Amino acid sequence: QVQLVESGGGLVQPGGSLRLSCAASGSILSINAMGWYRQAPGKQRELVASITDAGSTNYADSVKGRFTSSRDDGKNTVYLQMNSLKPEDTAVYYCNADVTYYSGSYSYTNDYWGQGTQVTVSS
Repeated sequence: QVQLVESGGGLVQPGGSLRLSCAASGSILSINAMGWYRQAPGKQRELVASITDAGSTNYADSVKGRFTSSRDDGKNTVYLQMNSLKPEDTAVYYCNADVTYYSGSYSYTNDYWGQGTQVTVSS
């Protein structure tokens, strides 16, 4: 009933910027907390940024001051603006969302993941 589709990844030089988008579609009533995770080869998936339904944000120490998460509830979309990118930011980035949706006469809340988008920072 709900899908998350990420976009905006790619290859960028160190010091460059990218903006990732995560669009939710389906019979959505509300998108609650959302998060951005990343997984580099041979490493565990880690939380990079999170944003509550009220717009409060938290960031991993490694990206504070460089990454900014925002959301557009009218578009059911969350963004991750990444500036001053470093080679160590190279990873597959995933969005995650806690979504309330309707099905028939009922509403449900579930956790969803996007398919991931590759970010490569290299000269």
